[in-house]
Formats: sequence, structure tokens, C-alpha cells
Amino acid sequence: MALPSVWSAVRVAILSLSVVGLLGVRLVGAGQDSGSVIPAESRPCVDCHAFEFMQRALQDLKKTAYNLDTRTETLLLRAEKRGLCDCFHAIH
Repeated sequence: MALPSVWSAVRVAILSLSVVGLLGVRLVGAGQDSGSVIPAESRPCVDCHAFEFMQRALQDLKKTAYNLDTRTETLLLRAEKRGLCDCFHAIH
């Protein structure tokens, strides 16, 4: 029963990170003066920074998914244990 809510939480996290990333890119681009020109040699590699950002976001999502999966498994084991204990007490 808890599995659909785990996946919906992961989906919300992915969408939230995407929106934050897009807003961050727009804010960085808006902060630069349109009259100043930075030589290509001194500009950071945009693709490299985007890749690093997405890599960190993916690692965070993996940690979140693992934590949710572990928590779900713990709750399922508790429910199974409770069911077995209730069944055992009903027999004796």
C-alpha cells in the first residue's frame, strides 16, 4: 500500500529539482550585464557545471529513494510482525 506514495514522492522530488534548476539557470543569466563581454577562455564550462549539478541532484534522489525504500521495508516488516503476533496470540 505504501509503494505508490513512495513513487509519487520521488516524482515530486524530481519535478521540484527540475524547476529549481531551471529557475537557477534563469537567475544566473539575468544577473549578467548585457554590455560586458567575458572572453571565452575565462568563462566556465556551462555544460560541465550543468552536468555536476545534475549529478549531485541524481545522487540526492538516489539517497532519498533508498531512504524511502528502507523506511517502507521497515514499516512492512513491522506490519507483518504485528500480524504474526496477533495470529499467534489468537491461537494460544
